[in-house]
Amino acid sequence: MQIETAGKRILVIDDEANMGHMLAAVLKKAGYSVEAALDGKAGLERISRERYDYILCDIKMPVMGGMEFLRAAADHIGRSTVIMMSAYGSIDTAIEAMKQGAYDYISKPFKPDEVLLALRKAEERERLKRENRQLRARIQEIEKDYVFGAMIARSQAMQSVFTLAQKAARYSTTVLILGESGTGKELIARGIHSEGERARMPLVPVNCGGIPETLLESELFGYKKGAFTGADRDKKGLFKEADGGTIFLDEIGELPLALQVKLLRVLQESELRPVGESRAMHVDARVIAATAKSLEEEVKKGRFREDLFYRLNVLTIRLPPLRERPEDIPHLARWFLQRFNAKMNKQVADISPGALSLLLDYAWPGNVRELENAIERAVLLAEERVLLPEHLPVEVGAGRKAAGCDVGTTGLSLKTAQRETERRLITRALEETGGNRTQASRLLEISHPSLLTKIKAYNIPL
Repeated sequence: MQIETAGKRILVIDDEANMGHMLAAVLKKAGYSVEAALDGKAGLERISRERYDYILCDIKMPVMGGMEFLRAAADHIGRSTVIMMSAYGSIDTAIEAMKQGAYDYISKPFKPDEVLLALRKAEERERLKRENRQLRARIQEIEKDYVFGAMIARSQAMQSVFTLAQKAARYSTTVLILGESGTGKELIARGIHSEGERARMPLVPVNCGGIPETLLESELFGYKKGAFTGADRDKKGLFKEADGGTIFLDEIGELPLALQVKLLRVLQESELRPVGESRAMHVDARVIAATAKSLEEEVKKGRFREDLFYRLNVLTIRLPPLRERPEDIPHLARWFLQRFNAKMNKQVADISPGALSLLLDYAWPGNVRELENAIERAVLLAEERVLLPEHLPVEVGAGRKAAGCDVGTTGLSLKTAQRETERRLITRALEETGGNRTQASRLLEISHPSLLTKIKAYNIPL
C-alpha cells in the first residue's frame, strides 16, 4: 500500500531521548516532517499552536502521561490521528486509549516497520473518511437541489420553482402561488415558511373557499365580545394567531369582494379591525396566497379587486402541472412507494416497467395528489414485491391505452416494456434539455457513454 507522506506532520511525544531520535530518523526517511516533545504537557502546548496529521504518544511519561494527555487534548486534536506507544501495555490499556480518542496502539519495543505500518493503516483510514465526507457533502448538495420543504422534483421546471421559493423564504414579501389543484401549493407555502426567519412562529393555513361567507370575516379578523349573538368572548382571529409568523390563504380567488377590501388594508397597513371593534390593531403576519384560478380573468369579470391582485402579485410562483414534467413521475412514485410501505408495514420493492409506463402515459388531471392516491391504492392491493399494472386505478390504465402502448401492443414481456419505458424517458430527457446529451444523462442518472449506446440501440433521432 503506497501512501503520500510529503508534507505530513508528525509529533512524537516521548520522554526517552533515544526513542525519539530513532523515530525521527525513521519517519524523516519515510518523508514525514517530524517534531518532538518530552512529555504530555509539552505536547499539549505544541498542539494548541500547531496542527499535526499524526501524533505518536508514549503512555508512561513524567509531568503528564499519555492517557492524561489524551483527555486534556480532546479539544485540540481535531482531525489528528493519535497512535499510543508503551512498554507496559495491556489489552485494557489499549481499549482505554481507544475510548479516549486514540486510533491505534503499539507495544514497545517495536521495529521501525511496525510504526510505518500503523501510519499506513491510519492514512488509509483518513483517506476513506475524507472520501466519505466528500460523498456525504455531494449527496447533500444533490438532495438540496432536488428537495424543497416536503417536496421532491428533478425537472428543470421545478428546480426553477425551488430556486424562486428559496429566495422568497429569505424575506417577508407577499407571495402568490398559482397552480392547478394537487400541484403542491400548500407544500411550497410551508417550505417558504420553514426555510425563513419566521419558521419558529406559527404557519396558519386558511381555505378561503371552505369557510361559509357569513363566518369568514370573524374567522380571519376575530371579533369583540358582544359583537353579535353568540359572541360571548373576544376572539382574536386567524390573522392574530399568525402574528409573527405566516398566514397561508388558499383559494384566495374565492374570497368575497367585501372581505377583499379588509385584506387589502391588512397588506398595506399591517392593521386589522375585529368585528365589533372600533379601533384597528397592528398585526405582523406574512401573507402567502394561492389559487387555481386565473386572477387576471377574475379581475376582468369584476369578481376580484384589481388593487388587491397587484398587492398580492409581488412575487408569483407558478407550479407546473405534472403532465408538463413527466420526468418527475418515477421519482415521486418511488418516494410515495417508500412512504406507504412504511405506513402499511409492507415490502413492495419497486414498480414494474409496465406499471411505470402507465404512470408516464397518464395525464394526471389531479396532479401530484392524484399520483399519491394511485400509489397508495397500488401498495394496498399489491401482494408481490413489485407494483404491477393491475394494481393501478382503471383510469390510469385507460391513459396507457390512449397512448397506444397497452399490453396488447407490448405483450407481457417485461424486457419489452422496459425497453419501451427507457426509450420514452430518453426521448423526453433529450427534449427537456434541447438535445444536450450530457445534461440528459444527468437527468436520467446514467453515464454519458451508456446514453449514447441506448440512443443508438433504440434508434432515437437527435
